[in-house]
Amino acid sequence: MSFSTRKGTHGTRQPSGPLFRLMNRIMARRIRRRGGQMMGFNALILITVGAKSGAERKNPVGWFPGQDGSYVIVASAMGATGNPGWYYNLAAHPDKVTIEVDGRTIPVTPEQLHGAERDQAWQQITTAAPRFTSYQDKTDRELPVIRLAPRPA
Repeated sequence: MSFSTRKGTHGTRQPSGPLFRLMNRIMARRIRRRGGQMMGFNALILITVGAKSGAERKNPVGWFPGQDGSYVIVASAMGATGNPGWYYNLAAHPDKVTIEVDGRTIPVTPEQLHGAERDQAWQQITTAAPRFTSYQDKTDRELPVIRLAPRPA
């Protein structure tokens, strides 16, 4: 498992601040109450452990169906120069990642996709949600594509 995407040299500003955190909490509540839809595609709540703080972090993210019942997500940060904080949390604590989706809490193992496997997933993602193409166009970093595979019980 390789989480190796570096910060880019240009892109949009990283979403952050109190308003962004409030919006994340509102979206997480909405996903739990109404089911997982956000901005026109499936959404889940990604639960990680902070890379530096060790605190639990919850982030709503869009997902796409992967192979064998997995969930594919993109660390786009809307085309920001840097990766979202949760990307580093996945890398620091891959054994402590869970998701909330469809009313269930599922322990998962994250894996960043590379090469042909990433290209295939990226094609699926941009076909289903073309906005990701514009996010990629805003930055010079390759947006990380991550598979979240349910861990065996």
